[in-house]
Amino acid sequence: MRGKLRRHTRRVKYILYKETLIDYKEHIWTFIGSFCGIGLIGLLHSQYFTASDNLFLIGSFGASSVLIYGVINSPLAQPRNLLGGHVLCAIVGVTVHKLIPNEIWLSSALSVSLSIVFMQITKTLHPPGGATALIANIGSPAIISMGYLYVLTPVFSGAFILLMVAIFFNNRTNHRSYPNNKKWYLLHQRYKRQPVKQGLYKIPGAK
Repeated sequence: MRGKLRRHTRRVKYILYKETLIDYKEHIWTFIGSFCGIGLIGLLHSQYFTASDNLFLIGSFGASSVLIYGVINSPLAQPRNLLGGHVLCAIVGVTVHKLIPNEIWLSSALSVSLSIVFMQITKTLHPPGGATALIANIGSPAIISMGYLYVLTPVFSGAFILLMVAIFFNNRTNHRSYPNNKKWYLLHQRYKRQPVKQGLYKIPGAK
């Protein structure tokens, strides 16, 4: 059991390490993709929210950008996780805040904890989703007053923009392909965890 665990740990470390060893052209596309994704969301939201509100929103989506533009082969960076994680966490965050509106410490802790569990159950684990749930409780009055509209916009709309930009820019080179499941949009298909592409991250000595 310990040997198997060590092999899995070594494989994860190797994959994450290799993600940072791409050539300068890959870094350029990563920069362009993340810049366009966040910039587009910020531009659209600036028409409706104050600067402080945008800081909260970009903080959540900025974390997503690290995954979907920088670690694109990670299971946590796939469309199901990006969209499902953010939307689910937004629903949880708004619901908990409505049930416990006057105890921010309690509603915040409960929102994040429940969000993690629900993402695990639904196989939509996406770490930045925890921040999305938290924002529903600690955001400005403008965000809090939105209620469940917060789920649709800016959460879903913003995550969707990030996804579309990621699909475009992450496929501009021969070395990267995103998402792992090209038919992710077919909701009737049974979800299957997509393995890392064969030969892309080959670990010496690994079986």
